[in-house]
Amino acid sequence: MSPSASSPAVSRRMSRQASRDTEQELAVRRRLHRAGLRYRVNTPVPGIPRRTIDIAFGRLKIAVFLDGCFWHGCPQHATSPKANAEWWRSKLDRNMARDRETSEHLIGVGWTVLRFWEHDQPEDVAAQVTTAVHLRRSS
Repeated sequence: MSPSASSPAVSRRMSRQASRDTEQELAVRRRLHRAGLRYRVNTPVPGIPRRTIDIAFGRLKIAVFLDGCFWHGCPQHATSPKANAEWWRSKLDRNMARDRETSEHLIGVGWTVLRFWEHDQPEDVAAQVTTAVHLRRSS
């Protein structure tokens, strides 16, 4: 069960957090599309219910995740809320464990997993993804 928000302002701010189609995701996808790459978005993780891949190149088995710094525990930018601190710590730790489990599962079934932080520049992310796609196609 979720704790109540520490203030109405916090409640409004948290309810507006996008879980998909974030500004960074859209910028990366536009660059990949412009580069001639075709992909699927929010694709179910094979073998794990209720988890999705942000950008998937299914036939090539390349999974791209664009992780938010707060929600996924970025070592540079993650913060720990003071209100409901214990609940948030548990929630964020579960998110990070789920990320590791998802990556390990995908790697175990032959996928290449690419994870980026929301603060990574979209052009850099797109360049790395493009390189991975070209390498996978040529092998």
